[in-house]
Parts: sequence; C-alpha cells; structure tokens
Amino acid sequence: MLPVARNALVRASRQSATAALGYRAASTHAISNPTLANIEKRWEVMPMQEQAELWMALRDRMKGSWTELTLQEKKAAYWIAFGPHGPRALPPPGENKKVALYTFIGLGVSFVVFATMRSFAQPAPRSMTKEWQEATNEYMKEQKADPLTGIASEGYSGKGFVQSRSGNP
Repeated sequence: MLPVARNALVRASRQSATAALGYRAASTHAISNPTLANIEKRWEVMPMQEQAELWMALRDRMKGSWTELTLQEKKAAYWIAFGPHGPRALPPPGENKKVALYTFIGLGVSFVVFATMRSFAQPAPRSMTKEWQEATNEYMKEQKADPLTGIASEGYSGKGFVQSRSGNP
C-alpha cells in the first residue's frame, strides 16, 4: 500500500472513531442538579477549568435529543451562552458618572492648555490685515493671476484674498 493512501486511511479511521466516541458521550447521563444550581451567581467565580468542563458536558448533552435535557440543563446552557457575563457583563454602578467626570476634566485641561498657549502667542502677522489682503487682490489683478476662473477673470465677483474683518485680524 502506498504511504499516502495508508496515511489517509489512518486519518479517516481516527476521525470516525472520535466522532463515534463523541456521539456516544453526548447521550450519557444528565448533569446533576447541584452542579447546575445557581449557576448564574457561581459562574464568574468558578475556575476556568471547571467552566470549560461544565460547558463541554452541556455541549455534549445538547448534541443528542433536546427532549432528554433537563430544565436545569437548558437554563444553564442558555445562561452560559447568552448571559450577562464576560464581555456582555453589565457595567458597574457609577461608571457613567466616572466617564462624564473624566470627560469634563479632559475638556477643562485642554481649555487651560489652549488659553495658556493663546496668551503667550505672538500677535497676528501684518499680512492678516484687511488692507494688506485688498492690496494683494490688486497685485494679483495686475499680474493677471488665474485669468480663467480666479481674481483676474472677467466678471469675477468673489472676495479674492480678503478673509479678515476691517483693520484687525
């Protein structure tokens, strides 16, 4: 027999053996009620290994007929799958207040930094005065800058380079 065929045959036999074993294990006995009792309160404090074992046992039971599951098993399986634990846990009380407080603190600090920087800033450059910008408009018209659509075009009605109010920026 070729080695490739032998390897494929060995893999196929392993898969079918584990599948049959898994199906037989799925229809074993019910999980005891004390194990499932009050699972909602005990789940978070259970060790990870115990959580995994319980979930695997429930999963194996669910592989069979669901009519064979007890009410406790159905409730536990639903709660473990969809209950408010782990990433679906409810936020602790007062978390919204903390988020709002830290947001306002961040805004206050950023305002103080902005105001401090603004108070030490240099005055606006002289090219930001309205007179300077009007003179720039005239210079651009003389130079025929952007003659198709810009300030030197026929019938131009825009403001050109003027962006400041009178005298002061």
